[in-house]
Amino acid sequence: MRTALVLAALALPGAMPAEAKDDSRSALIAALDKAADARLDARAAAVARIATPAAADARKAWVRAEILKRIGGLPPRTGPLAAKVTGSFAGKGFRVEKVMFDAMPGQHITANLFVPTGRTGPYPAVIVAPGHGPNGKAGNYAFAASFARNGIVALAYDIVGEGERMEYWDAMTGRSRGERPTGDHSIAGFQTMLTGDHLARYFINEEMRGIDYLISRREVDANRIGAFGCSGGGTATAYVAAMDDRVRAAGVACYVNDFKHLLAGPGPQDGEQSIPGFISSGLDVPDWVELAAPKPYAVISTTEDMFPFEGAKAAVAEARRFWGAYGKADRLEWYTGPGPHGAIAPMANRIIDFFRRNLRATGPVVPFERLQPPRPEDVLVTPTGQIATSGGGTTIADINRARARAIVTPDSPPARVREAIRALTGAKGLSGAAPDADIGEAGRMTLALANGPLQARIKRAAEPSGRILLLLDPGTPLDALAASNGRMAKLAAAGWTVVALQPRGADGSEEIKSSLVGDQNLLALRALLVGRTLTGIRIDDVIATIDWLARLEPGARITVAASGTMGPIALQAAALDPRIAAVRLTGSQVSFRDAVSRPIAPDLPAIAVPGVLKAYDLRDVIRALDGRPVELVAPVDPVGVPLRETEVTRLMPKGATWSWSATEMQP
Repeated sequence: MRTALVLAALALPGAMPAEAKDDSRSALIAALDKAADARLDARAAAVARIATPAAADARKAWVRAEILKRIGGLPPRTGPLAAKVTGSFAGKGFRVEKVMFDAMPGQHITANLFVPTGRTGPYPAVIVAPGHGPNGKAGNYAFAASFARNGIVALAYDIVGEGERMEYWDAMTGRSRGERPTGDHSIAGFQTMLTGDHLARYFINEEMRGIDYLISRREVDANRIGAFGCSGGGTATAYVAAMDDRVRAAGVACYVNDFKHLLAGPGPQDGEQSIPGFISSGLDVPDWVELAAPKPYAVISTTEDMFPFEGAKAAVAEARRFWGAYGKADRLEWYTGPGPHGAIAPMANRIIDFFRRNLRATGPVVPFERLQPPRPEDVLVTPTGQIATSGGGTTIADINRARARAIVTPDSPPARVREAIRALTGAKGLSGAAPDADIGEAGRMTLALANGPLQARIKRAAEPSGRILLLLDPGTPLDALAASNGRMAKLAAAGWTVVALQPRGADGSEEIKSSLVGDQNLLALRALLVGRTLTGIRIDDVIATIDWLARLEPGARITVAASGTMGPIALQAAALDPRIAAVRLTGSQVSFRDAVSRPIAPDLPAIAVPGVLKAYDLRDVIRALDGRPVELVAPVDPVGVPLRETEVTRLMPKGATWSWSATEMQP
């Protein structure tokens, strides 16, 4: 009994300030980038061989089909727009209508429609997507007004997580729980991955519905539609120009790049910009541009952009060759100017001229001015300034939840579940030659693994009794494992050999998009781009560590004790490795489906597996342990709220061996 109590006390080691940097994260990034570079080089060589319209068309057909497969297709655009105008005001040479329409039934888009005055229509039109800023459409007021003053109708809309469309609005704080647009996108992005979809499908659909709205207006000539956006709006513009042939001219600012430069620089960015398997399937950012060939296209870049300028240069060079296969290289224009990300106002007159020429706008040219609305609140479409508090509407989380309900996770036998774990996580899930290990002072240990070194601490049993404990904690910095030394010593005195493993990439340094998704968000996206998952990588790390432990003490009974987000990792590793005799989880989630059924699921990047609900849930993984015991200590829902035993019981399948306790036992 005393040994069990000590074991319980060790499951959640206390955190202390880190004194040394764990280099497993940088080693993993280097390994992932190496895999990406090899695939990107092969892709670039294939694209370089394209020299005829037929070859270019064939490439475009394949790219389009591959993208649609990877994002879950596009939603049907059969529902009514349900468009309405909630107000209007006059500007200098234009009027602004405050409009709302539906992207999908009940999913409202708020927008401002800028219509020229004093000119003769019907007019060409441009849909204007906002960058990743909280003010959404208001940030494009000056550009939209200038389009209208130059004879072009402009529809400036709020993208998901911006303006009046905060997906995770908290009325108590008056801000999004996602903290900023990139946070909203990251949360929604990982939730949609679990159903086998991707956030990009919804961004593309919204732009297409915006075009549907434009051509429904009598002022607009449906044959002269353009698209424009900067930063995140540049992404949305590149997407719709690639996927919607109604776009006759596109201007994409501060987005066009290539992954080779992007990964070597700031790394992957937003949820909708990083599609699982995109690079490994033979795609790159320039493919979005080349899908639009040979229509008129303007790439707009700033020399000090966070998106590396050299990457933009390389992407434009390749795209011009692609346009050249159609004999239309002159239709791809590249505008460059000094300044940081988003500093495109100095190029505004060139941008307006591009659309005037290619959409055949008439009337006098009016130079760009940094116009602003009479009052900031004048652009608001809803009474409260937020859809969430103005009668509500459907969010992407709602839509994805409905998609998940239609997915019946198969009741697969254990062998099939193990196959699915390997296929979806990318884990090899196979034991191999035991890795080399370097053991230093105070039990510090470095394991030499395929993805780079992995750090741990070890405490050998004073009198070995054939019992080994592997500890997995999600966020304890390496040197803070020293805080467990006293407890590890107790276990060692009781006959246990204990290894506390530092999960690969846990000591993060990348930009945190939102505290709800954590500092492993960008690392997870980097892995997903090359067809890997952070889950699969960590499963392989656990199994490689088991290889070493099995050599250290042959025949020993190995127990894995994991907490938090390392719980699902431990379960899937145990399903693949029968040498794990028992699993103990503390404060861990026990259902992937629950992460979709809740409006918000924090820390999903650490455990997300694309398309997992179509193959298995964690309940199926527990059953796949074939009777090996699983102890669930204070299991939680995706938000971290403790689950009652009755709730866990409903989740568990017949044939699973598990036990439950509400609180952590203390020695």
